[in-house]
Amino acid sequence: MNTCGRAARAALILLTLLAACADDDGGEPDDGALRFATSGSIAAPSGRGSFSFGAATAATQIEDRNPATDWYLWTAPSPAGLGHDTFVGEASQGYTRALADVELCRDLHLDTYRFSVEWARVEPRRDEISEEALAHYDDFIDALVDAGITPMITLHHFSSPVWVDDPRDLACAAGPSDTNLCGWGDPDGADQIIAELAEHARLLGARYGDRVDNWATLNEPVNYLLASYGIGTFPPGRALLLADFPGWVAIIRNYVRAHVAIYEALKEADTVDADGDGVAAQVGFTLNAIEWLPSRDNAPSDNPEDIAAAERVRYAYQHLFVDALIEGGFDNDLDQVLEEPHPEWAGKLDWLGVQYYSRQGVSATPAVIPVLELMPCFGDFDLGSCVPPADPTHFVPALGYEYYEPGIYNILKDFSARWPDLPLTVTESGLGTENGVRRAEHIVRSLEQIHRALDEGVDVRGYYHWSLFDNFEWAEGFVPRFGLYRVDYDSYERIPTAGATLLAAIAAGRTIDAEMRATYGGLGPLSPETVAE
Repeated sequence: MNTCGRAARAALILLTLLAACADDDGGEPDDGALRFATSGSIAAPSGRGSFSFGAATAATQIEDRNPATDWYLWTAPSPAGLGHDTFVGEASQGYTRALADVELCRDLHLDTYRFSVEWARVEPRRDEISEEALAHYDDFIDALVDAGITPMITLHHFSSPVWVDDPRDLACAAGPSDTNLCGWGDPDGADQIIAELAEHARLLGARYGDRVDNWATLNEPVNYLLASYGIGTFPPGRALLLADFPGWVAIIRNYVRAHVAIYEALKEADTVDADGDGVAAQVGFTLNAIEWLPSRDNAPSDNPEDIAAAERVRYAYQHLFVDALIEGGFDNDLDQVLEEPHPEWAGKLDWLGVQYYSRQGVSATPAVIPVLELMPCFGDFDLGSCVPPADPTHFVPALGYEYYEPGIYNILKDFSARWPDLPLTVTESGLGTENGVRRAEHIVRSLEQIHRALDEGVDVRGYYHWSLFDNFEWAEGFVPRFGLYRVDYDSYERIPTAGATLLAAIAAGRTIDAEMRATYGGLGPLSPETVAE
């Protein structure tokens, strides 16, 4: 045997030994599977490297028998309500069936479940607390904990008691009162709302903190404030975007103040470390994140003005609120400079929830106000930037947007680079579809992109699928179906979809195996929307 042959043989032996040592040390085999670490803390330093599987819902979207919410009044037919859009009514009977729905989480092998405690149910009239409602959520939280499922509570998820801002009395000529605080734009009313929310948070923290450590203060702030106070498509129906742009920005400031007040109240009231990670209350909020694509005339664009417009929208939607809490300041004209110092806000954020659904286009426009770019594909605000999907199979007909797989990876990388010490968790990700197989494809492809970010060092702590079962999708009513379980709206039976079966297998084994990836993964065409399960 010549020297080269001996060297080659020695190298082969060395590689074989190294491979064996890697296997002995717990190295992963190269079998095409993606593996996720065991579940752990959502924000504490001890939780870095852990990963939880969960599902999410919101109270107004699933709960029946709740006339105290602004959404019930907003959608109920006259004379009981204002008759906007589809009546929320029974929703998905998630209040009546709450304890039974815990079994759905158990069947999915979930580590965690995100839900909201309905403020209007706990406090249907100002300063009148419903012990019955508090006891209901007590029982629900107990059932989750008994099933080995970690609760995460959202305090404000797109809905309020009617007395916060009554849609029937938008003029509010008499000023804030116990029956109508006149909303987030009234200076006196906003101060009172913030105080009431802090009081609500203190109540929940003291009541449930022995079992709950994970808290989300607010859900998708800019998205909510655009719909409710910008263009008036959500209750209370105020449209300030064109009429009073500085007034609308002032509402964003008030909402940041609300987060801080809730954060401080929860830290004060929740003093029990329920999960043993050394932190009693881990408090964040959830952020609507979109992959913004520079565009013009409904096509992708490399025009520098469109690229700059996309960056402005990305900042307003995805950076503004977080920067305020990380750096302690407020940008009062959306010029990407924090002109107002607020050191009392700095550091009031333990983790950030990332909620990704779509890629959308942004065009530079001769806008009367810059924020018009924020609504590039929203009803009458289409400014020639609603870009058709590169692959038409990725279009989501029920919502009118494109699902783009790498978007969640790009957003996680962006956030990690901008806020390197901030733990991230994907608190919502889902697809509105009638086809369970299409939903299964979305789950695998989203998790592939999240795993890609994890491999590159991004601190992502979990994935919550939106949603556990079909629900009331706000202004879109009951048409979009996001549920792992399909709801029969005649019987309210929960019927597992292919997405439920798949996620249960992934969560049980903490692995997406090669067969799952070959069947559902990648970046190719999605299954047709027209095939219902």
